[in-house]
Amino acid sequence: MPIDASKVESPGWWLQRLGKKILDERDDRIDADGETEPGLNTLRKYAENKAPLPTVPGVDPDEAREWMRDARTNWASLVIDSPAERLHVDGFRFGEPDDDSEEARKADTEANKIWQENSLDADADLIHYGALSQRRAFVLVEKGDDGRPVLTHETPRQVAVEHEQGSRRKLAAGLKLWRDDWTGNTRATLWTPEKIFEFITETDAPTFSGQAAELRGWDAFALPNQGDGSRTNDLGAVPFGVFTNRRNRRLSGFAEHEDVLTVQNRINLSLIMLIAAMKYGAFRQRWASGLEVDEDPLTGQKIQPYKLDIKSLWTSGDPETKFGEFAATDLKPYVSAVQAAVQDLAAISRTPPHYLIGAVVNVSGDALKAAETGLISKVGDRQRNFGESWEAVMRLAFRVLGDEAKAKMYTAETLWRDPESRSMAELADAAVKKSTAGVPWRQRMEDMGYTPQQISRMEIDRAADAMNAQPVVDPNASQPASLADARAARDQRNVITREDDGVDDNAA
Repeated sequence: MPIDASKVESPGWWLQRLGKKILDERDDRIDADGETEPGLNTLRKYAENKAPLPTVPGVDPDEAREWMRDARTNWASLVIDSPAERLHVDGFRFGEPDDDSEEARKADTEANKIWQENSLDADADLIHYGALSQRRAFVLVEKGDDGRPVLTHETPRQVAVEHEQGSRRKLAAGLKLWRDDWTGNTRATLWTPEKIFEFITETDAPTFSGQAAELRGWDAFALPNQGDGSRTNDLGAVPFGVFTNRRNRRLSGFAEHEDVLTVQNRINLSLIMLIAAMKYGAFRQRWASGLEVDEDPLTGQKIQPYKLDIKSLWTSGDPETKFGEFAATDLKPYVSAVQAAVQDLAAISRTPPHYLIGAVVNVSGDALKAAETGLISKVGDRQRNFGESWEAVMRLAFRVLGDEAKAKMYTAETLWRDPESRSMAELADAAVKKSTAGVPWRQRMEDMGYTPQQISRMEIDRAADAMNAQPVVDPNASQPASLADARAARDQRNVITREDDGVDDNAA
């Protein structure tokens, strides 16, 4: 039975609107300025070193396809990996700004438990990389069979969301569209704040016109306990955390390598031209004039009179014969073109030059830190943006648990690992100076890069060490001020005891 898509904000209307949004973004499109906007398929190909091969004049593409593939160098992937490898979440802090209790200052234990249950120490990196390389990434929050939150990484190739009008944070609907590998059908799940709808179609390549009054081929997917394919949304919200990269460039997201695709094409062309010059022009070509060449009596083909051999000497009986050679192609201009394009890529993407060049010679630590300033600034911007998304995910997770206080706590804080590279000596020296300035111990440990779990264990060990360091004294005596005082008091008690026993220490 066709699904009605004519009514605005009806399930069919959302299915058509968001389904079309998912499919349209996969392919390239022409924007209002006539420029080609890369789709998700193109962005993925560049990240996987599958950029299109350029056309080289005078070179047969079929003949040169294999070595042209070898000429491609995947700089775009490095542009994505550089910030992605420095984005690591250590924990979350839930507490009001005016709450000075010990628990409010610590990382939230329940949030860490949710994090570990969902293996996010590993999967969070996939989410960050997905947002950097595909403009957006999503985290779906659902209730598991045991009542605990289940957090799942989703990609924009399968998920689309729509915000409420006038809001860039609150979601009006979300759709997941995927192919069921077991049956070959296409499934879709639609979330609204009130209801969840399931759909199915037998085709593995659905299409959406965006204007049809009804969707033919689609049916409600009836679950065993829901006959009409719908159920109540117990969370009361669209359960997606949205991680949008570089919203300042485009509200729908901008991939980390999206503005260096043309530079990557230029590098590939320069490298291919370099290899073509090496292949066809790097060897000196020899020539001979005034030389009579015999022919094969059977085939009529010219017989090669000389064989290229380092041990051979070419001679001719004709004094008019001349030999010579052409100069080899100079490869330096091609190498310079590649280096110039790589420098452009480093400047545009704020990737440290030594990451791209791969050679560090006689460079001081301060110079390396200065070279990474742009990258650190970029990572800090991504942390602020993604931190808000992680806090929204955790609030949804606490809503699953029924903890309404934390589900509505908008002062939550994401604890990120320091993205800047520092030696242990630098961290320790900074910690000593911060201690002198009155910075609390826990904050100093966080600044040194210890995780919240390590800090909690160290607190227990510190308390145990402090107890073991206390001197053993007579409970009836006054507390000594120092270990030396304790020893003096012990010696005095020994002297009194010996005198009471009638023992003279000066006796022979």
